[in-house]
Amino acid sequence: MINLLQICKKSCTFAREMNIDWKKIWEILNQWVLNKYVLTLIIFGVILLFVGEQSVIKDLRRYRQINQAEEAIEEADHAIQKAQHQLQMLNHKDSLERFAREEYYMHNTNEDVYMVDEEDE
Repeated sequence: MINLLQICKKSCTFAREMNIDWKKIWEILNQWVLNKYVLTLIIFGVILLFVGEQSVIKDLRRYRQINQAEEAIEEADHAIQKAQHQLQMLNHKDSLERFAREEYYMHNTNEDVYMVDEEDE
C-alpha cells in the first residue's frame, strides 16, 4: 500500500513542476466560490436536488411511477376492449360455434376433426 505521506509528497512535487500559483488560486476561490451569495446558492441547490419531499430525485421517481401506472391503465383498457369484443361475438350462434371449435376443439357427433399444424417456410 502506498502511504498517504508519499501521495502528498508526489502531489506537491507535481505542483512545483507545473508552476502552480496557489496564492492566486486561493484568491480566485475567495472572490468567486467562497462568496456568501454563491455559497448560499450552492446550498440551496443541494437542498432542492437531494433533501425533502419535493426534491428533484423524488419528483423523477414519482414521474416514472405515474408513467408505469398510465401504461398499466392502457393495458387494462385494451384487455377490457378485447373481452367486450369476444362477448359481442359470443352473443351470435355462428360465432359461438366457431369459438367453441377453435378454442375448446368441440365438434358435432357426426364429424371427424383433423388437426393440421401450419409450418412456416
